[in-house]
Amino acid sequence: MSLGPVMLDLHGTTLLPEERELLRHPLVGGVILFTRNYESPEQLSALLREVHALREPRLLVAVDHEGGRVQRFRTGFTPLPPARVFGDIHARDPRRARRLAEATGWVMASELRAVGVDFSFAPVLDVDRGVSRVIGDRAFHHSPDVVAELAHSYMVGMRKAGMAATGKHFPGHGAVEADSHLALPVDERRYEDIYAEDIVPFERMIGYGLAAVMPAHVVYSKVDAQPAGFSRFWLGEVLRRRLGFQGVIFSDDLSMEGAACGGDYAGRAAAAVEAGCDMVLVCNNRAGVEAVLDGFRPRHDPVLHTRLARMHGRHPVSWDSLHRDPHWQQAVHAVERLAQDPTMEFDF
Repeated sequence: MSLGPVMLDLHGTTLLPEERELLRHPLVGGVILFTRNYESPEQLSALLREVHALREPRLLVAVDHEGGRVQRFRTGFTPLPPARVFGDIHARDPRRARRLAEATGWVMASELRAVGVDFSFAPVLDVDRGVSRVIGDRAFHHSPDVVAELAHSYMVGMRKAGMAATGKHFPGHGAVEADSHLALPVDERRYEDIYAEDIVPFERMIGYGLAAVMPAHVVYSKVDAQPAGFSRFWLGEVLRRRLGFQGVIFSDDLSMEGAACGGDYAGRAAAAVEAGCDMVLVCNNRAGVEAVLDGFRPRHDPVLHTRLARMHGRHPVSWDSLHRDPHWQQAVHAVERLAQDPTMEFDF
């Protein structure tokens, strides 16, 4: 059985009988985890061993684990600073900022890989323009060049730990005030301005080997009437053709208010896939998941499985052996100090 184009969530810290059946559905290809799914590293490892045993090839397991406000697993995991910290350090010492970004990407990815998570939806490639409530300090910087520079270092760290990176939110969420979880934001800038600024980090990261992209639930009204995640222009023409991106395109969560313009849940999934998404996320709405699995009939795509399989994590390591690794201990010491006091000057 190949990996399907739907990623869904789980209710709690153990698999329910009905969830085992859902995860065996041929349209399912992945699981996204939330804080409610976590009690301890040991519990999460056991849960994911059970998930991985359900199918071959095994389902993809993902999580939003950026750091700062967006870190799903806390107790037992290293506290990660928000991306903005690296941008602030870059203003004083670019080389140190790159080193710390790489170390943090490695710590994040190595700890997740040690419990069986394939990848985190990171890094954020949005350019911070000081207006977006939902992005804020999740962005590395207000300069597209600095965003690309620091995100590249972060991705290098992830890659060394065996994790593929996902850049979000294409083509840029930083210029709108509204939160797409709660509303459908509209960005009224011209295409030329977006391409010359917000797309720069995506273009650079694609050149560096970015494995996956997640589009924004944002309408760029002077370009297309559809949100980027439902737009053939943004995903097919710009991302695939002009930027030459060959990796995976994940939709953002179809349960968000910014996706409601796509119709019912099966209609949202169909619209996202027809626009160019390879895998659609349906989170925190079990009725929505069931509606997609019952009513969504995607075309057979022989390339899809190959793309998705590249997101499987590599370099498996146990939690105990990771904690005995002197490199991990040194990196964690630096990351913890950074999270506690970003202004602290120290060598790493």
